[in-house]
Amino acid sequence: MKILTICAIIKIYDYTVDTNIIFSALYSNKGASHLIVKLIIDEKIKLAVSPQIYFEYYDVLMREENLKLLNPSEKEVEDFLDLLPLLAQKHSIYYLLRPNLPDENDNIFMQCAFASNSDYLVTSNIRDFKQGELKGFGFRVMTPKEFYKILEAKNE
Repeated sequence: MKILTICAIIKIYDYTVDTNIIFSALYSNKGASHLIVKLIIDEKIKLAVSPQIYFEYYDVLMREENLKLLNPSEKEVEDFLDLLPLLAQKHSIYYLLRPNLPDENDNIFMQCAFASNSDYLVTSNIRDFKQGELKGFGFRVMTPKEFYKILEAKNE
């Protein structure tokens, strides 16, 4: 997979990113998840985040068992988590949509994608999101690889 260089963005869209993408990006510097997080850090794309999602990121990444798996140190993970809100487009959720997802914790990502008018909700957990009632919400659920290919195509 070649590294995508985005020189200019005519319209900045919000993208909602599941915790598994952030974890994968910190776990390995290979793959689409890492490239997507790099684009967020480089401010080439805009991450949509709500307080609930930020605390989900924090809770999952700072678990002792997960810190042992991650390449960055605990301090580097904390620094990354401190940086995310500065780079993200923040959204407050004033209502609860219930798409009947198998994992109740996934609802916060759907709610943020809807509230932020995201074009894409990026997750490695496509199956659980496809089982819910997500029709007509205006965003597409896709894997990091599919999302990266779309970014690559838009930049050509």
